[in-house]
Amino acid sequence: MSLTGIVDKAASGERLTASDALALYTHVPTHTLGRLADGARARKHPDGIVTYIIDRNVNYTNVCVARCNFCAFYRPVGSADGYVLSFDEMFRKIDETIAVGGNQLLLQGGHNPDIPLAWYEDLFRAVKARYPDFKLHALSPPEVIHISRLSQLPVPEVIERLVAAGLDSIPGGGAEILVDRVRKLLHCQGKATADEWLDVMRHAHRAGLRTTATMMYGTVETLEERLEHLLRLRDLQDETGGFTAFITWSFQPDHTELGRDHGVTAEATGVEYLRTLAISRLVLDNFDNLQSSWVTQGGKVGQLSLAFGANDMGSVMIEENVVRAAGASYCMDEVEIVRNIEDAGFVAKRRTMHYDIVGDPIFRLRDVPRMLELATARAAGDVSVPAELSNYAARSRAGKAARQQ
Repeated sequence: MSLTGIVDKAASGERLTASDALALYTHVPTHTLGRLADGARARKHPDGIVTYIIDRNVNYTNVCVARCNFCAFYRPVGSADGYVLSFDEMFRKIDETIAVGGNQLLLQGGHNPDIPLAWYEDLFRAVKARYPDFKLHALSPPEVIHISRLSQLPVPEVIERLVAAGLDSIPGGGAEILVDRVRKLLHCQGKATADEWLDVMRHAHRAGLRTTATMMYGTVETLEERLEHLLRLRDLQDETGGFTAFITWSFQPDHTELGRDHGVTAEATGVEYLRTLAISRLVLDNFDNLQSSWVTQGGKVGQLSLAFGANDMGSVMIEENVVRAAGASYCMDEVEIVRNIEDAGFVAKRRTMHYDIVGDPIFRLRDVPRMLELATARAAGDVSVPAELSNYAARSRAGKAARQQ
């Protein structure tokens, strides 16, 4: 098919093949790609509403045995900089989130061998006991696999137990690129192969959970492999219908092994982000929602993404640790997110993780303190060890020694 024919095919909303998508990304001008993606967005969201959520991205531990070479956040077992948040610390973070209109915790962390399944269950039950209506959007597929391996229980049983304790949905972290050649080079195949990541999501959807999906691009993958990632997500969505949204962002190279030791030092440009977002909207024809990644791209590119297929500005977030560790520290509170949405000609509405509309911006309903800088997991120099960790058996030598003190 000619390029003109493929453009017409995309404009009419027909399903694209891998070769169609490759031709569009490779040969179509950026403004045309944006126009096609915006048309696809408008067909799904003709009401002119752009949504966002007020939640908090809490990383409960930075201790991780996965050692992905693109991550600047993790610390090895036994590191003096390693931490585990206490339940009380997380309760305080929830209180602060509720105070600014938040309704959800996005809870993710390292693969810590000294945190067993029971710790997660006890935490989730404690959160639900104190905050019955607060949502837990928690534990990416590699974390679920890690817990499965530690507990020697199959993934479906782990999900069942977490849901019984209070898990509401699963975030799409840890996908990177769903091609094992890439995952081997990124040292993340050990935490989850492409099939394993997809299988966790399949089990989650079968259990009645909704989840998100992600893609981190700009490392060692080819364009064809990015498209393979999108097509694998599309296939699973055809099968289960369980994904609520897709989010893509560029690799942040600062302070990472991949950047320092392997020469992947250039971050993908804003134009490449917009083109990747646009082709994602066109390929993922069975995903209703695409989020803007202003956390890695900044507010203005985040705003421009609304013309390249995004219909959601993601999260006010309140706290961020992982991207910040790699050198990106953009911050937008609700006031600024709403300003960006409305200046782009859309109507701003708060939502839930399931994309149910909650209402108008909270700052227009009551006084909310401005947030001009994202919070962090802990204050610098805080090396306190949660008292409740002594209730759980450690597996690592360092963990056992710490709990005997």
